[in-house]
Amino acid sequence: MKDIQIGIIGGTGGIGRWFAGFFVREGYTVHVSGRSTGMDVRKMADICQVVIVSVPIGVTGEVIEKVGPCMKEESLLMDLTSLKEEPVRAMAKFSASEVIGCHPLFGPHVDSIAGHRVVLCPERTERWLAWLRAILEKNGALVVETTPAKHDAMMSIVQGLNHLNTITMGAVLGKTGVSLSEVSRFATPVFQTKIGILEKVFAHNPGLYAEIVTMNPNIGRILDLYEKTLSELRDLIRQREAGRLTEMMEEYAKALWPPDQNISRKS
Repeated sequence: MKDIQIGIIGGTGGIGRWFAGFFVREGYTVHVSGRSTGMDVRKMADICQVVIVSVPIGVTGEVIEKVGPCMKEESLLMDLTSLKEEPVRAMAKFSASEVIGCHPLFGPHVDSIAGHRVVLCPERTERWLAWLRAILEKNGALVVETTPAKHDAMMSIVQGLNHLNTITMGAVLGKTGVSLSEVSRFATPVFQTKIGILEKVFAHNPGLYAEIVTMNPNIGRILDLYEKTLSELRDLIRQREAGRLTEMMEEYAKALWPPDQNISRKS
């Protein structure tokens, strides 16, 4: 199946460019298109057996609506965005091809896919799922197969809650008026690591993280729990209730790390 041609819309940067290189190394012919460069997406759909959409979340729907009707029934249309319900629904609606939602749980900085998780959400597929899984697993990827709804629910925690914490920390630090250079003089190794994460989120690509925390359909529940928990913590801290705070933490520890389950507590 090395005669398969693969097209990547958004393949000139980020994770799209990473996968372009990945498939080239696997021996496939890869065509890419960017915002103003590369192959026209309609031509791409005509000559490529596999078309991958790898664009920002906010424009994924319109790109799918444009390329979907051009897809052939025997081809595969897939996406690499960090949300799955809406993109998968759109791909199924606007195309007659096979459809698989894909979310690589790593960034374009990694050298190899080995040991990294890739979520697959097969929506309409007979031939292409086995092909895709085989390529990923041959290279050491840890493939997680699930539904778009389950994926987005998990991402509201893995990404939504995680990035919400980071954005909150950065905003609070900014409001203190203390410079990062001054804070860093007193930083522990753990805090210094967090400063690096803050820089990645705030200085390198804030739009990406803003889309992740605002566009997940499950984020409302996380926000409600976050606000409720912060209120509870505020009361305990202001009342200097270290004992009650410890009890609360120990109670959640039992829920998060049940003694009968082999779940590592290593950071």
